[in-house]
Amino acid sequence: MKHFIQGFFWLGLYLVVSLLPLAVVFIGPRPPGRDFITELSAALGFVGLAMIGLQFFLTARFRLIEAPYGLDMILRFHREISMVACLIILAHPLLILWRDQSLHILYLPDQPLRVWFAVISLLALAALIVSSIWRRKLRLSYETWRVIHGSLAICALGFALGHVIGVGHYIADLWQQVLWIAMAAASITVLLYIRVFKPLIQKRRPYRIADIHQEGGNAWTLRCVPDGHSGIEFDAGQFAWLTLWNSPFTIEEHPFSLASSALEEEYVEFTIKELGDFTRELDKVEPGTTAYIDGPYGAFSFERYPAAGYVFIAGGIGITPIMSMLRTLADYGDTRPLLLIFAAHRFENLTFYDEIEELKERLEYLQTVHILNDPPEDWSGETGFVDAQMLNRHLPEYPRRHQYFLCGPFPMLISVEQALLQVDVPGTHIHAELFNLV
Repeated sequence: MKHFIQGFFWLGLYLVVSLLPLAVVFIGPRPPGRDFITELSAALGFVGLAMIGLQFFLTARFRLIEAPYGLDMILRFHREISMVACLIILAHPLLILWRDQSLHILYLPDQPLRVWFAVISLLALAALIVSSIWRRKLRLSYETWRVIHGSLAICALGFALGHVIGVGHYIADLWQQVLWIAMAAASITVLLYIRVFKPLIQKRRPYRIADIHQEGGNAWTLRCVPDGHSGIEFDAGQFAWLTLWNSPFTIEEHPFSLASSALEEEYVEFTIKELGDFTRELDKVEPGTTAYIDGPYGAFSFERYPAAGYVFIAGGIGITPIMSMLRTLADYGDTRPLLLIFAAHRFENLTFYDEIEELKERLEYLQTVHILNDPPEDWSGETGFVDAQMLNRHLPEYPRRHQYFLCGPFPMLISVEQALLQVDVPGTHIHAELFNLV
């Protein structure tokens, strides 16, 4: 209930702030000689501008804001609502063109500076969307994309505000000036928090790599020990941003699930699969390397959802947050029924296979089902994919009494969630780690 109330509050506040600029159009004196289409165009432009400004808050990783939803959902909302905001902003000039029934405004040499500002802002927004949707096709590294993304966002917001000031129709009254100054100041403050204050805090709370070893499935486990401080407290299943080698002011930081038990006080562990440029450098990490951790984040944890038992379904390296939950449950001495379904392409891709089998000695009611897409000849377990028929063979007798946690490749999450619904698992009992930045 607590998280529901918090979530309702933040959603309501987002709507209020997004619509607040409408007061600029509909309250107070209006500029003379402006028809309904012009006023509607201005209203849409203001709403879109406010929504773009709010994106800085959504991506600032404020724990108070992300706590009710999980940061993965916040980032997905950021991605989708940014598209909506861009369409709303685009409607602003399109309505003007439709009103005039002329394309003369597109001939920029004849236009004042405020029109140039508007065009630059729109182009920055378009480039931001294109680079985000087609980042991999454009072969942009994650670090390069982050720099481009942030720069374009600042450019779009800055030139849009310049356009508003240049038009001048809605900044005459003192309260209107205060509103726009407050919006600009809030965005600048968030930027300073992200790029200056937060790294300064991390600088005072470094970690060092105490151990690094290779796991199955082409993955590495890094054990991070707090250096001169007490470390972080987290819920099993959460994730954090990890920075290696560089200072916390670097753009090169990456999100990874915490793999260790939430009850472990001496260290935290990340298990990371070699997938990209950064992860392919993990074999070069040595004990003693300085690390910085920003977290924890996320709502993907059994600790939020009390139940008679739990079902965990993992694909590939998606076992990592689930491993944290299993280790934590073992440290609690939990006696509830647990089921782990772990899918992988080949047997050698089953990360933590041996440790999971050992955990059965500590978790009396833990059952495991491994499913391989390309099994060896002597394999006697499940093969293929996690579907409704396979689930019917292994789910508890009363599946509605359990909570379900899914983590793995996005297509797998979609198909497994549909399969769970087919076998009468309530949608409110299904929790998927949807973390995917771009």
